[in-house]
Amino acid sequence: MKNHILSASRLTLVMLVIVGIYLGIVYAGSKVLPTQGNAEIINFKGQKFYANIGQNFTSSKYFHGRPSAVDYNAAGSAGSNKGPSNEEYLQTVQKRIDTLKMMNPEMQNAKVPVELVTASGSGLDPDISPEGAFYQVKRVAKNRNISSEKLEQLIKNQTETSIFGPSKVNVLKLNIALDQLK
Repeated sequence: MKNHILSASRLTLVMLVIVGIYLGIVYAGSKVLPTQGNAEIINFKGQKFYANIGQNFTSSKYFHGRPSAVDYNAAGSAGSNKGPSNEEYLQTVQKRIDTLKMMNPEMQNAKVPVELVTASGSGLDPDISPEGAFYQVKRVAKNRNISSEKLEQLIKNQTETSIFGPSKVNVLKLNIALDQLK
């Protein structure tokens, strides 16, 4: 019995040291990031917004982000847990496609970007693909009386590229830039 307690104590100490070193590396690594491991907070018109949490934009004058399985509640981050063969999930996605096409009638025959009709794993993804933003250009241009070319250039300016993943557009930042257009 003494041998087991001694072995367990040694293993516990070794694991504490390993986990402590790991946490130190993760913490130090986060401080190298542009936001230093903190939320990216944007103050606009006297309000505070978190750029790394999806926002619910419903007005036709704004670009819309991904749907949320948790109604954009950051306290309850979660996906839908329904697979692509689940009939209820397929109906939900079809309703989203129908709504999207109804809101963007000029795009009836265009391919629907998948992120505009499916929620992310967290339900809080703040980004869409440039294609998802371009899909909405005609609706926003019409509702704001702005040329499509000007909006397309805005999207290009707001597109973030990465060597590790696909290009993306932060919907909150895009809509704030849209509000600042002259």
